[in-house]
Amino acid sequence: MAAAARILRRRPVFSAAPLDSIRGVWNRMCGSAPSPSAALFEGPCRGSGPEAHGWSWWRWFCQPVRCGSTAVRLDTDGGYARFAVGDTDNAKQKGGQGQQPPKKKKMSRKAKVNQLKWYRLKAKKKMKSPNPEVRIRYKLGKAKRKEEWLIEKLRKYEVPWTPEPVHDPEILTEEEKFYLKRTGEKKKNYVPVGRRGVFGGVVLNMHLHWKKHETVKVICKPCRPGQVYEYAEELTRLSKGTVIDIKPNNTIMFYRGKNYVQPKVMSPPDTLSKQKALEKYRYEQSLDHTSQFIEKLEKELEDYQKHVALFKNHEEATSGKISNEDTTVDDPTTSYSE
Repeated sequence: MAAAARILRRRPVFSAAPLDSIRGVWNRMCGSAPSPSAALFEGPCRGSGPEAHGWSWWRWFCQPVRCGSTAVRLDTDGGYARFAVGDTDNAKQKGGQGQQPPKKKKMSRKAKVNQLKWYRLKAKKKMKSPNPEVRIRYKLGKAKRKEEWLIEKLRKYEVPWTPEPVHDPEILTEEEKFYLKRTGEKKKNYVPVGRRGVFGGVVLNMHLHWKKHETVKVICKPCRPGQVYEYAEELTRLSKGTVIDIKPNNTIMFYRGKNYVQPKVMSPPDTLSKQKALEKYRYEQSLDHTSQFIEKLEKELEDYQKHVALFKNHEEATSGKISNEDTTVDDPTTSYSE
């Protein structure tokens, strides 16, 4: 079979005589039946084959040879003689119906470095452009891309609220509230809420203070204007306590309740950990600064466009005045008497 492969490897079919010899070699070595595509062999040599000489064993010898579960045959499509394995017609039809998109070539390390250098050079040209509008637009596009990236990052830290039983807060009279305020101010126990905001550790510390005290102070620093009320609402939902007072120095007074029972899990599961709360704060801070920077750039771009429009109007006005003065100049050929 190796000899037949060497004979038939990409040899063009020019006439029927060489194909007849190839057919004989193939049938003697493999004993395969002629395929429909090998009908070119049987045209000119129909009367000169072994059947014409009365060889009875020829039909048995021409049965197809199978290698495992795949038939091997001779294919002569396109003017070349090739060995075909399997059903090539069905394979061609399947390949034509559902062609897969070509795979992207893997970039080498050198190509990646060159691409990065090209991007950096392009950015450098925009940053050092003599046109201020190009520089402002480049910074604005970069800031907006960063803002989108930060929003996508912050979505990972959104914790879904688990359905909890409705909390029925205890009703306190004005006298009880006044008494709890006075006693709570005298005590020194407090829980700080820092830059991380409200997370599981804050609620855990509140329950630990409520083990020995009825009230606890929650000091919120740093805190934006109006954010203390958001903290009070969220801590009420998580700790099931009661807000007694909110002071101007961003301090919230919480009362544990008359029928307080310390829960088994003091840190709620639908809160962030200490490390993730810090990461979220950093992304939020970066997002605030990026949003302010975008507003500043948009204002600069608007001012520059107004300046350009004003300069164009001034140029048009001055050019119109010059043209009017040229038309009103006296004729230099006038002569004066005396």
